[in-house]
Amino acid sequence: MKNLPIDQTYVQDVLFRLLNTPSPSGYTDRVVHLVADELEKLGVQVELTRRGAIRATLNGERSSPDRAIVAHIDTLGAMVKGLKDNGRLELVPIGHWNARFAEGARVTLFTDISSHRGTILPLKASGHTFADEIDKQPSNWQNIELRVDEVFYSRKDLMRLGVHVGDFVAIDPQPEVLENGYIVSRHLDDKAGAAVLLGAVKAVVDNKIKLPVDCHPLFTISEEVGSGASAVLHGDVSEMLTLDNGTTAPGQNSSEFGVTICMADMSGPFDYHLTNYLIRLCQEFEIPYQRDIFRFYRSDSAAAVESGADLRTALATFGVDGSHGWERIHWNALESLTKLVTVYMQSPPLFLRDQDDIGPRFGFPMQPA
Repeated sequence: MKNLPIDQTYVQDVLFRLLNTPSPSGYTDRVVHLVADELEKLGVQVELTRRGAIRATLNGERSSPDRAIVAHIDTLGAMVKGLKDNGRLELVPIGHWNARFAEGARVTLFTDISSHRGTILPLKASGHTFADEIDKQPSNWQNIELRVDEVFYSRKDLMRLGVHVGDFVAIDPQPEVLENGYIVSRHLDDKAGAAVLLGAVKAVVDNKIKLPVDCHPLFTISEEVGSGASAVLHGDVSEMLTLDNGTTAPGQNSSEFGVTICMADMSGPFDYHLTNYLIRLCQEFEIPYQRDIFRFYRSDSAAAVESGADLRTALATFGVDGSHGWERIHWNALESLTKLVTVYMQSPPLFLRDQDDIGPRFGFPMQPA
């Protein structure tokens, strides 16, 4: 195992292309093709599930027990709940995010036949009309509406241009990169994780690294609505590393710098042995890291285990300030996480015994007393 050079320009470029490709959960075909194109350019074998989750394969010296590394490419968004008499649209969220972060967002409305630009506004949006009543409105999805930038002043106008209940609404990311290394955007959860995974794959391919065991980069399309990696695994995968955002906030131990290793989330502890192995890799290869626990958080790992997959899971994250809102990360965390992923790809299987779904006691590990 060795540290591999990371193509930072590539990671940043692919991150911005991902961010600028709308992909709220349920409307992900375009971003699936983008990621599949990137993998095929790198000469990596790609397979898709019926709905579009991606399973790539980097062949190793042995085929089992193989490992998976997963990031999700779906994002938060909204759908049309109702057509209003004033020509505005009632919305419901896709995924779990607060309406206060929807207010003021520029968006794209996708109908069956066209797309239109618009803005999400509170019901009382004019200070010259409502004065301090604006500040007294509750912040929830029942008190906001979508103003489409078309001649829409009635329900009839909306129907004339083919707007329907169930149309998708994609939220503009508005990404910005600062010279000091900060990146500010919506949807860094988890398109930054997908960019990290693609950057790690490129590093392995460019340096012609022969992996010890088959590795499957996975890109899921429904993590924000709960199902995530439940549909793209196969039974031979014995260990899975999830890449996602860490929550930097008061009371948390996450950081916008280095790798944040999650020890447990709301679905319970992650695998003891795999998690501690990642920590040892960080120590051995001098990758800065910290540990944290996320109380109100679930990931692709939870979806896989809850679907019945018997595999060891771990979660390694890049710290995000303002998650599910106006998100901010630092390049240092992306670089650190990419380094960890590349050395993990080069590492031997955690336990050869794990190649069998069920087997004898011999070779089963023991946690310290």
